Amino acid sequence: MMTTDHMAQGVPRLALRGIRKVYPSVVANDGIDLQVMPGEIHAVLGENGAGKSTLMKIIYGVTQATEGEIAWEGQPVRVTSPAHARSLGIGMVFQHFSLFETLTVVENVALSLPGKPDLDDLASRIRAVSMRYGLPVDPCRLAHGLSVGERQRVEIIRCLLQNPKLLIMDEPTSVLTPQAVRTLFTTLRQLAAEGCSILYISHKLDEIRELCHGATVLRAGKVTGACIPAEETLASLARLMIGKELPKCTRGAAREDGEVRLAVRGLSQQSPDPFGVALRDIRLDVRAGEIVGIAGVSGNGQQELLYALSGEAPLEAREAIRICGTAAGHLSPGRRRALGLCFVPEERLGRGAVPRMSLARNGLLTAYGSGLLKFGLVRIQAMHELARHCIEKYNVKCGGPESQARSLSGGNLQKFIVGREIMQCPKILIVAQPTWGVDVGAAAFIRQALLDLRSNGTAVLVISEELDELFEITDRIAVIAGGRLSPATPTRDTSVEEVGLRMSGVWHDGGNVSDAVDAGGNCQDDASDDTPPAGELEPWTHRGTGAACTHKGHSHVA
Repeated sequence: MMTTDHMAQGVPRLALRGIRKVYPSVVANDGIDLQVMPGEIHAVLGENGAGKSTLMKIIYGVTQATEGEIAWEGQPVRVTSPAHARSLGIGMVFQHFSLFETLTVVENVALSLPGKPDLDDLASRIRAVSMRYGLPVDPCRLAHGLSVGERQRVEIIRCLLQNPKLLIMDEPTSVLTPQAVRTLFTTLRQLAAEGCSILYISHKLDEIRELCHGATVLRAGKVTGACIPAEETLASLARLMIGKELPKCTRGAAREDGEVRLAVRGLSQQSPDPFGVALRDIRLDVRAGEIVGIAGVSGNGQQELLYALSGEAPLEAREAIRICGTAAGHLSPGRRRALGLCFVPEERLGRGAVPRMSLARNGLLTAYGSGLLKFGLVRIQAMHELARHCIEKYNVKCGGPESQARSLSGGNLQKFIVGREIMQCPKILIVAQPTWGVDVGAAAFIRQALLDLRSNGTAVLVISEELDELFEITDRIAVIAGGRLSPATPTRDTSVEEVGLRMSGVWHDGGNVSDAVDAGGNCQDDASDDTPPAGELEPWTHRGTGAACTHKGHSHVA
């Protein structure tokens, strides 16, 4: 794919010197030096708000540094835009994928390439790259039918078609199954062996130890250290990141005799999203004083289940959901909150908080029942006091109650949203992806807060794609696949391998084997057998679809 002359000469592919980025209210990067050699996989570590994202945006040309120099293969350069970055050989796979649901893979890839590429020729190039790097994907499949792992493959292939010399990976494994993570690591190692440099941003320290050759640590916008991850322990890496020992979660025993606070019986509902997943006969109990976890690959009905439980998508069947003994399937979110249910949505900005509103006013949105209203009027002082208390108690780094939600880093905003809900002393708390994209220090803090809430008798339901997290804090664990929910089994009696099998849509239910597949007949798992090994992409009929896609007379099975 590329020459490796610079590797032999010892010239860094990328060198940053004294990079400084100043915004009106904050110094995001402060004198950062960093270099990446050809063929090196280099990690960038740091807490939320440490300046990692800003630094990557500078490298990729999304924003410009206030001060400092960038050298590309030994020559000074000013990266003025993402298009300029790509022309240099810099590619980036973002944490949030950017595929158009109604377009095919080849059409999505074509949008990122200059000119108007011939789709048949481009499909052939996609297949060639797929086989070379073990990234199986059918160019003619529609994006809405792709699993999360397949979507990431498309994003990587899109970058590889532009022959990158430096590939930036932002939280690449946050939504992948363990099997898909192993496949990704194989691909990245092959790219590095061919001379491609990789900048790897992740909060998962075990992955960094396994994959990366070197690491640069940022704290408060400054470089505070560098290391060889393989020579560090998880504890020492965490210490480098947060500047202190990582706190360990303390948990007591669950209350085995707790009353059923949340009861779900025969919940079935079509998704309002035409590309969503229908829920089928969901059954679940969550008792006072326990944490129940729901694992699963993204896109298997988690969002639809959250909408149904929160009241955003009310049900016709009143008895399908009971909150503290009251039929609640038909109730609005506000009326469910009045029964004692609090809720942390997956999307922080937009659903968990209004970006342009202050933290104080964002607190009012869900905590209005906590003495913040009097005779229908907002008690301004009480509203600010609630936000101030949440900021202090949950160590939210911000400018105060008047700070806009959008000004906070992801981890700090998540701590505020979780704290806002916990401070209402809920009878039931439903939390979606509690530590997604959150640094190890903030993640440990949030997990301990959930355990403390459980110890105080709250029924907690956690929906997460982080298996390590679920095994650390839950008492029982279930898996959602294809819109169906497996029985919840004691976490201590469940293995990661068993959960992985359930995530592929197969589990034992009362002596019977259930097979959870989507409406198209496809098992919702990145590791399913319908993806062929590298080198065997054609001919390939994707299981259960049979839909044809034609470009200029060539018919491909999608």
